[in-house]
Order: sequence, then structure tokens, then C-alpha cells
Amino acid sequence: MSIVVTGAGGHLGRLVVEELLGRGVPAEQIVATTRRVEALDDLAARGVQVRHADFDAPETLAAAFAGAEKVLIVSGTDFGRRVAQHTAAAAAAQQAGAGLVVYTSAPYADTTSMQLAAEHAGTEAAIRALGVPFTFLRNSWYFENYTPQIPAYLEHGAVFGAAGDGRISGAARADYAAAAAAVLAGEGHQGKVYELGGDQSFTLGELAAAVADVSGKPVEYRDLPAEELIKVLEGAGFPPPVAAVFADVDTSIAKGLLFVDSGDLSRLIGRPTTALRTAVESALR
Repeated sequence: MSIVVTGAGGHLGRLVVEELLGRGVPAEQIVATTRRVEALDDLAARGVQVRHADFDAPETLAAAFAGAEKVLIVSGTDFGRRVAQHTAAAAAAQQAGAGLVVYTSAPYADTTSMQLAAEHAGTEAAIRALGVPFTFLRNSWYFENYTPQIPAYLEHGAVFGAAGDGRISGAARADYAAAAAAVLAGEGHQGKVYELGGDQSFTLGELAAAVADVSGKPVEYRDLPAEELIKVLEGAGFPPPVAAVFADVDTSIAKGLLFVDSGDLSRLIGRPTTALRTAVESALR
């Protein structure tokens, strides 16, 4: 029997595999699935089973999930198609005899008004309807949603947003990966819904202050109406529908929809979550 990690060619899935190895899970008991198996040659060389899986090609999933005891479905990025894709993966895991399907979701997925969470809510409902044992990992925002933009913040001397003083319970992608690995390598998580977020929340104003402090350059937060933020994002090259979704994230932040104070993340990983300043310092090295 094995632990299957989907999307292992992506940032989060890859980190989960590394975390499992670090926890002492034998490499041969880990299955890393991806659309491009050649991208995981290094994992294969370490003994990890690398298999081809494509959520858009359900016929690939039976072989990919064969022998699975637990399956982590890392939510995809094909917006508009994700519920069908994730449901196909969960059904394949069930048919393979998996005793647990773990899914990376969004905060308060079943009640939030945040547009980005709608497909997560649909996926959660579909997994429940299948009747397969599940664990939902409702990941809040990643620091990595912001840190790659630090050069732009420094260039413009500003972080642009529409989040007001709303607080974000962000954490490092590695923190969320560690939580997923803890669930996959542990026991007693069936039927659990974990609301995951960083120990210390922050505002976009505090993000700007951290970038300014670490870099030694002036950076301020400029709060904009959502309509103006959409124009800024479109000017930066985002397609209009994508710009609208990300502006909705900011207005959701203003409503407190990315603030998570459950403590679930630090409890699962057995340590404090990564600090925002640490993430900014790492990005500026």
C-alpha cells in the first residue's frame, strides 16, 4: 500500500513528497503523480514511484492510484474545470480502495463568499457525496502569493490592494506541505476539516512595512477601490476575469475571510508557523 501525492510536479505537491521523505516514509511507499513524469526524474532516482496522471484523462488515474492507501489531491489551477477534475480523482482513489482522500481546499469553503473558493466548495461536496473517507485541508493564503511580487513593490514603492485593514493568516507553502504530510503519515484524521492559517496574521500595510524594513527602501500600502485595483491588475497583464477574481480576494480579506485563528496548522506541524518577516528576508536574499 502506498501514499499517493498528485500534482507532485508543482510547488506544493513536491514539498509534500519531500516532507514525507523527511518523516521517514520509505521512498518506495510514496507515489508522486504528475502530467510530466520527466520532471520528477530526481525523485525517481531516490526511489519514489513516479506515475503519469492527468485529471482531464480519467483513464490515467486507475493505474496512477493502484495500491493507494491514502491519496492527496492537490487542488489544480485549471479554473472553471476543477470540480470535475477533482471529482474524477476522488472517484479513482475510491475505486483503487484508498482508505483516505485528502484534499487541499480554501478557508471556510462551504460558507465563504470568496469567488476563488467556489470550486473548492463544489469539490468538497462531491467528495462527501462519494462517501469516501476524507480530510479537508483548508489552506489560507500563501506568503508565496506575495513574495514573488517584491521586486515590483520595490520598483513602484508600493503594495497595491483593496483589502483595507483586513488581516491575512498567511503561512509559507512549506508549512502547508508539512501539514499535509502529517495527515498522510499519521492516523486519526478521517472526517476532519482543518482550517489552516499562520500563527500571526498580517495586513497588506504590514506586508509593505516588512518589505520596506528588510529592504531598506520605501514601500507603502495604497488601498484602492476594487474597481481601480482591477484596472491596475489588467495593466500588469492579468486578463480581466482573473483580475476581477483577485480583486475579489482583496475585498474578501477586508471582510475577514482569510483570517484563521484555529491554531490547526501549528498543531499539525508541531511547531510555530513561518513568520512573515522570515519569508520576506528569504525572498530578498
